[in-house]
Amino acid sequence: MIYTIIPTKFLLDQIKELDDKTKGIISNKKELIKINPFRYKKIHSKSYRHVFSVKLTPERKAKRLIYIVLKEVIFLCFILDRDKEYKDLEKYFKKVEKEIIS
Repeated sequence: MIYTIIPTKFLLDQIKELDDKTKGIISNKKELIKINPFRYKKIHSKSYRHVFSVKLTPERKAKRLIYIVLKEVIFLCFILDRDKEYKDLEKYFKKVEKEIIS
């Protein structure tokens, strides 16, 4: 199956603040996600069914790239700080909900 990857505006704003090394890591992970979006850890969400998390460790900080798979579209949603133990997950989904639904 061929997947289309769509980053949210929220994610693009987050990426602008990152260094070049981290941007490169995200670009590499994006290509791997496109090949097989089910390769990474599935996480539980109250809002969506197929939510996945990709480990990012820029500058020794535990961060996760969160994405959703809806049929043949992959929405790259946001970068989440891992040290908060996914407590902000649903709050961030509310911020990107309009882009995912439309």
